[in-house]
Amino acid sequence: MSKELDFVITTDRSMMSDHHGREFLGFIATGPPLFLPEALWRLICCPKPKVDELGRPIEAPYGLRKIEAALLDSGFKAAVVDPDYVDRYLKRAKAVMIGHHDFFAYGPPSSEWWLITGKVPENRRLFTRLMEKISSYKRRYGFRIIVGGPAAWQWLWEEDKVDLWEVDTVVDGEAELVVKELAERVVRGEPLPRYVYVGVDRVPKLNEIPVIRGASVNGLVEVMRGCPRGCSFCSVTLRPLRYIPLDHIEKEIQVNVAYGVRGGIFHSEDVLLYGATGIIPRAEPLLKLHELAVRYLRSLAWAHLSLASLVVAQREGRIVGKLTELIYSKLDQDFIGVEVGIETGSPRLAEKIMPGKSAPFPPSSYPEVVEEAFAIMHEHRIVPAATFILNFPGETAEDVIKTVELLERLRQYRSIIVPMFFVPMGRLKGEREVIARVRLRREHLDAMRVALEHSLIWAERIMKEFYLKDWEQAPVRLLLKYFIKAVRRKAMKVLKGLENFTEKELVIPKL
Repeated sequence: MSKELDFVITTDRSMMSDHHGREFLGFIATGPPLFLPEALWRLICCPKPKVDELGRPIEAPYGLRKIEAALLDSGFKAAVVDPDYVDRYLKRAKAVMIGHHDFFAYGPPSSEWWLITGKVPENRRLFTRLMEKISSYKRRYGFRIIVGGPAAWQWLWEEDKVDLWEVDTVVDGEAELVVKELAERVVRGEPLPRYVYVGVDRVPKLNEIPVIRGASVNGLVEVMRGCPRGCSFCSVTLRPLRYIPLDHIEKEIQVNVAYGVRGGIFHSEDVLLYGATGIIPRAEPLLKLHELAVRYLRSLAWAHLSLASLVVAQREGRIVGKLTELIYSKLDQDFIGVEVGIETGSPRLAEKIMPGKSAPFPPSSYPEVVEEAFAIMHEHRIVPAATFILNFPGETAEDVIKTVELLERLRQYRSIIVPMFFVPMGRLKGEREVIARVRLRREHLDAMRVALEHSLIWAERIMKEFYLKDWEQAPVRLLLKYFIKAVRRKAMKVLKGLENFTEKELVIPKL
């Protein structure tokens, strides 16, 4: 490939990184540099990836790979390019396409870091620098700028940046079909729409979802789109449910392996619902999916699963035990990492906000479901990075107390637990001020304290037992240990000074 590209696809360094092969480290980029210089902070969470002689990363974010594949399949000259190398292509480019999970740091957990520390998160800093560079080149060369991804909604809260950086189009939703239409308009020199919302009628069917052409970060491969649970705070429930066929998944694993990526992550909002009957996991499709993985990979992780699905899977057919037994016996690993959402310990809120989250169990039993799920994960060496949400609409002090009580009962289970403030997405999508101005109550502080104490204790144990054990990762391991100790010292000092705390307003300034 020459340096002549019609479409340059990129993102900032917080996204364009393999995070030392550990996806969880990428979440550190959602916070501001704390206790360390910015360069060392970036070294921990988002080191530069390997690139080829043309500045194309060997591994790139999965969403960017899908856009690249869609354009290549349609005959366009397109490639994902590392942000440090985009200037090589901008003189001849017709458009630059930029994707992101959290453009302006309003998503979780960026907004929590920002509210609590009062400092701008690293991902926003890096994205701003990238856009300033690209927009300066646009004024010189006149190419179009198209942005999109899971955080497209954030541009509606930063409309001044659309004008400042001369962004032509914001794409909100699954973009594989829409991006080809936009590319054709760009080539013909036609005007572009300012904002494109991809509704249910415009999402790609299974046979229209392209196979990635280059390796994805840490071998991430999508196995399912959408979620049947219908939680009102989640945007994924607005997308139709589709199970990706095994032959499609196999092709993408083969692409990753061909580029030397032998680890994999199965991506879905609920991996255990792959091939399910409604919300009831089925052993056969899950075992076939994982048997496929162990034929090619050396390690495997799950992006997300729901705690109710995990409990049902283990109760009904010991599915969790069968999957972990297969993985540990065939692959070079002794644990599985996954993200899970606790959300709340209040049965009242569970019924009001997310009645499908506990299904097939009633919302009244949701706290018990969570506790049983954590026990199952602990027994099977599944290490969750768990979140819970504070400041839900209609939340009461009693709701938060119920969450604190649940967190206390989870102390014995190996996990990292992180608090998040409610972000208005999904059917509860709202205004910027909902997260930019949060009233922190005593009960919120208690929940955050319990989660912090839990996570600091377990982070050290998890690192010792499972994490960053290779010798070449020793510097990052030492920096993480230093960071954990620094957080512990600072947290103890802050908490001691808040013994008489009652209430405080936290504000994200308008930049």
